[in-house]
Amino acid sequence: MMREFEAPASYTIPEDANNSDNVFRYAKESPAAVMFNVPDGKGGWRDVRAAEFATAVTDVAKGLIASGVESGDRVAIMAATRYEWTLLDFAIWAAGGCTVAIYDSSSAEQARWILQDSATALLVVENDKHRGVISEIDPAELSALRETLQIDKDAIDELVRRGADLDEQIVHDRRAQVNAASPATLIYTSGTTGRPKGVMLSHANLYAESRADRIALASFLTPGKKTLMFLPLAHVFARAVSLAAFDAKVTVAHTADWGTLVQQFAEHRPDFVLSVPRVFEKVFNGAKQKAHDEGKGKIFDAAAATAIEYSQALGSGKPGLVLRAKHALFDKLVYGKLRAALGGNCQAAVSGGGPLGARLGHFFRGVGVTIFEGYGLTETTAAIAVNTPEHIRVGSVGRPLEGHGAKIGEDGELLVRGPVVFAGYWGNEQASADAFADGWFKTGDLGAIDADGFITITGRKKEILVTAGGKNVSPAPMEDQLRAHPLIGQVMVVGDGKPFIGALITLDPEALPGWKERNGIAADIDIAELVVNATLVAEVEAAVAETNKKVSKAEQIKKINILTSDWTQETGELTPKMSLKRAVVMKQYSAEVDKIYS
Repeated sequence: MMREFEAPASYTIPEDANNSDNVFRYAKESPAAVMFNVPDGKGGWRDVRAAEFATAVTDVAKGLIASGVESGDRVAIMAATRYEWTLLDFAIWAAGGCTVAIYDSSSAEQARWILQDSATALLVVENDKHRGVISEIDPAELSALRETLQIDKDAIDELVRRGADLDEQIVHDRRAQVNAASPATLIYTSGTTGRPKGVMLSHANLYAESRADRIALASFLTPGKKTLMFLPLAHVFARAVSLAAFDAKVTVAHTADWGTLVQQFAEHRPDFVLSVPRVFEKVFNGAKQKAHDEGKGKIFDAAAATAIEYSQALGSGKPGLVLRAKHALFDKLVYGKLRAALGGNCQAAVSGGGPLGARLGHFFRGVGVTIFEGYGLTETTAAIAVNTPEHIRVGSVGRPLEGHGAKIGEDGELLVRGPVVFAGYWGNEQASADAFADGWFKTGDLGAIDADGFITITGRKKEILVTAGGKNVSPAPMEDQLRAHPLIGQVMVVGDGKPFIGALITLDPEALPGWKERNGIAADIDIAELVVNATLVAEVEAAVAETNKKVSKAEQIKKINILTSDWTQETGELTPKMSLKRAVVMKQYSAEVDKIYS
């Protein structure tokens, strides 16, 4: 195992970098390039070309300036993923401002802290729901906030109207005041403990991320390719890839409706998608569930095993003749349908925001949709490492991006450095100083680096459970393995300071109707009866037994508690990127945890 790996850079960052530059460059160089697909208001879609987009950005930027936004001022966006989010982002940069991202699911308390801490001057919300959340905040606490505009009440048209009398030159004068070190955005970490910290990302950080992404994933981030962006733009992952896609002239469509993704994939036929592991789990579990419900479970399970075996063979050499023949057969029977579920055109996906797991990675590669898993944090402007078509090791998070380095500290912590690493937290010198050691950013994750520079994440430093017997246990790998079971919604492994390891488990509501039907159980049976049903409990316990095979005896889950309700973002147990809020679960379900140990 290596302790350190550096990837040299083939690019430099211009001192005057402003991430709105390409908006105007493309309008001159390739005015007809299709940059976005947007709803046409009649149930269809229309193209937004580079020239039209540059005009829109200029007009909105003039409106921001006319509304009193000064160079360096913070402008906040609280909206779901949609075209206007991106339009506003570029316009804020063109006006010399700094975009403050607020999740559309944020509570009044969360929004108050972000607006107050950032001293936001202007806020744009999406709809009445968001305005309602903001109206719960005492205006006296937001002394810097001058006004709130609303996207579905013509915020864009209003800004265009306000700036109509200004000369375009004012926008270019503002852009000239911005340099690579200027703040481009503030993104508040959804920290599971304490108040969120404002991560200040500069134009240089975003420029480096976009440039390095386009080098790493050059075969997908290329002119004329298409993607459907559905992750929250308030999160750094979607935002950074959106910028890289724009800089690469990839056509981007937006949606915030996760409930109809399969229909939308069919409509847009993306060449690649960006997602979090939970979506890939859902695609796999949904397909498996459907096959079992239709009595084709054996075929699906054999096809899945073959896909995994085929991908593993690709990694270690070449699949043999028999395996290739089996793979070709299942390609006709099963894999083609799975590729169709992603629109039929999708050859790759980028996964981040949490661990994917080698099993899912091998499955999707075997099916013909390679998932390039990456690793990063808000503080590293999204990815700082990623698997690429040239350098892939399923189960790892890839090698550092060009121009970046990684090393393993004495205590096993992954440390990183390079141009995507932020300079510090907004107005918080102490936290900024604490985040670095000798110029290396401390990620808080435990990891390993192999001889070829591939990084593997082995756990969270802060999440390590220490049992009463003194055994250190990393909960995430076991949780990921269990969540792969179709019946299981969410999992939280517990046992800090306890005599043994236990787990809280929720059931996936989407999987239950088919399961009841297959097991001859009435559709209207109460969930309280279901969680104690012997057949269901046995199935969940079999999944636990399978997971326990992968860890030492002291780490094994000895007892489980199946809960009557699933965890969601709305009920507060999950973050917008579907990560567990451990502290929240421990607080809300303390009685359920106690039952494990009583």
